[in-house]
Amino acid sequence: MLIAACLTGAFMVAEALAGFFVGSLALLADAGHMLTDSVSLGFAWYAFHLAGRPATSAHTYGFDRVKTLVAYSNGLAIFFIAAWIVVEAVGRFASPEKVLGVPMLIVAAVGFAVNVGIFFVLHGGDRENLNMRGAIIHVAGDLLGSLAAIVAAAVIIATGWYPIDPILSVLVAVVIFAAAGRLMRDAGRVLLEGVPRSIDRDEIARDLATNISGVRGVHHVHVWSLDGSKNIATLHALLEDGADAYEATVAIKARLAHSHKIGHATVETEFGHCADGRVLH
Repeated sequence: MLIAACLTGAFMVAEALAGFFVGSLALLADAGHMLTDSVSLGFAWYAFHLAGRPATSAHTYGFDRVKTLVAYSNGLAIFFIAAWIVVEAVGRFASPEKVLGVPMLIVAAVGFAVNVGIFFVLHGGDRENLNMRGAIIHVAGDLLGSLAAIVAAAVIIATGWYPIDPILSVLVAVVIFAAAGRLMRDAGRVLLEGVPRSIDRDEIARDLATNISGVRGVHHVHVWSLDGSKNIATLHALLEDGADAYEATVAIKARLAHSHKIGHATVETEFGHCADGRVLH
């Protein structure tokens, strides 16, 4: 992540200067996206670093969710960059500006090579992690931006048709919007402590009541994720009279870990009636 941040920041400066020189919105748009990327990748790297800190009395779950917060912020940043590209493109399309095709093509080709290298650096990371996904989306957007700039430069060199520059910039922005939307949706679900998409909360309750000896029913089931990969649950287990509460708790936790990918669970065992006075679903 740190290597990607440094490479992105270094090329961003060169691409921005080239974009102003040749008059290309596609290059400027890509440079603007790379500026956000370099900052976001830096924050993402720090989030991984911070997540390694142990839990404290104030942050009892540790700092894993910092990565998710950064991922959500990355999604917002991507939206703003894409919106800026669209606004600039509308103005350029209404009044096309002259673009120097050959220098644009050279810079875009170098940018594409740099972004390919960064993409492969990040691709070896955990793609289930929302923070890593956000970083990869950023770089994938840069790849598309560089590719669009290459195509635009080739068309301008061959035909002199300058509107291709803002048109392709808008197409890249649309792709970026879609990717950012998916990232923010998934990160927002984690931040709001929603049930992970891979887990069926009601199925968990039925499964435990059916397969754990001594369990009459399961209720008050809450399932959420710390960072998109570490799942947590709390639940009440209503036991048969005479059942061993400790053995039931051990069996429930083992079932949650092995069958439902929930590594941490808090289980409250009850006899007769729910201690809260009523059963909530």
